[in-house]
Amino acid sequence: MAARIAGINLPDEKRVEIALTYIYGIGRSSSTALLEELNIDPNTKMKDVSEKELNILRERIEKGILTEGDLKRESTQNIKRLKEVNCYRGVRHKLNLPVRGQRTRTNARAKRGKRVTVGSGRIKLQKT
Repeated sequence: MAARIAGINLPDEKRVEIALTYIYGIGRSSSTALLEELNIDPNTKMKDVSEKELNILRERIEKGILTEGDLKRESTQNIKRLKEVNCYRGVRHKLNLPVRGQRTRTNARAKRGKRVTVGSGRIKLQKT
């Protein structure tokens, strides 16, 4: 039976430390810290975790850590607030440009999209 925490099915064959990172909002460092706090061995496979440990883990994650939908909602609200205030970062979000100071003269294709470059404007002479 696959363990289910925060609405996510965690893989049975992975170590607990890695399996927890399948939950949006929990990375390697927070996973390690969480397991250390709850005295669960990070090297045990998910299928070998006892039901008691799983319940403690589930309770701690749902109570103390923002994950999945709540975290995504908070993130979008923060971006929306920046746009409404019209601060520099909000304007960059509105214009769909890089927000964190990256250069845009070259690169930034993923953010700016495919651009067509304009030539010199001169009409080329045909050779006869």
